Amino acid sequence: MKRITTNDIRRMKSEGQAIPMVTAYDYTAARLVTEAGIPMILVGDSMGQTMLGHDSTLPVTVEDIVRASAAVVRGAPQALVVADMPFMSYQVSREEALHNAGRLVKEGGAQAVKLEGGGPVLDSVRALDAAGIAVMGHLGLTPQSVHKLGGYRVQGTSPATAQELLDDALRLQDAGVFAIVLELVPVEVAEAVTARLTIPTIGIGSGIACDGQVQVWHDILGLSLDFQPKHSKIFADVGATIREALSAYSEGVRERTFPTEAETVHAKDPVVLDDEAEAGGITPLRRTRRG
Repeated sequence: MKRITTNDIRRMKSEGQAIPMVTAYDYTAARLVTEAGIPMILVGDSMGQTMLGHDSTLPVTVEDIVRASAAVVRGAPQALVVADMPFMSYQVSREEALHNAGRLVKEGGAQAVKLEGGGPVLDSVRALDAAGIAVMGHLGLTPQSVHKLGGYRVQGTSPATAQELLDDALRLQDAGVFAIVLELVPVEVAEAVTARLTIPTIGIGSGIACDGQVQVWHDILGLSLDFQPKHSKIFADVGATIREALSAYSEGVRERTFPTEAETVHAKDPVVLDDEAEAGGITPLRRTRRG
């Protein structure tokens, strides 16, 4: 199968098809995502919390995303892979945004990049689009601005902020983005924005009216050990299964019930080993395989 393109994603909106998207950060996860038929993968800076143990996305580097994107691309030959642009990788200047986005595409192999914000990033979006780099926008709760926002709070809750969000969405569309993530936005606002745009909206915590949904791998699989977002659902408690498996493995080792004969290999010929330490007064070690 050919890799899914941004044109395919836009066509899914025009045809009324809902668009599933999920994060992945490594080859194995990407293999499973693409085998499940999910058309779009986000290599998210959410790896800061889920993979690296930070308390926010802010410490994630371009190098982190490049390395993860390359692994995901190798594991997902059909999905459209979108790489997050980390904090301060695009805010300083258009030139720096171009350089870093170029790395994510050239070295990471991503087919698109995602950046957060509205008005302040429009020039960078236009520059990336002009350079031939596909861009996904991100409005509502923008985690890289968590300190400015005063925490992870629902956005667009007043008429003024809802209008600002719609205006930013329209400006991003005009600047060339192929889709926009709407995070933690009231469903009524997300529905209104989705209806006004010709490009898809991908919701996370913004209700059913968006054209698609994106969720964090760890959240939907029961792997978020310390916090489960309200907007997420555990579709399979893989975390519990992993804990049970690890406990069983540990018990097998401690009780010497693992490995069994089924997991054991034997030499074809009798084994006789001479200890090279014999010169030091140590008796040679001679072992013969039991037949």
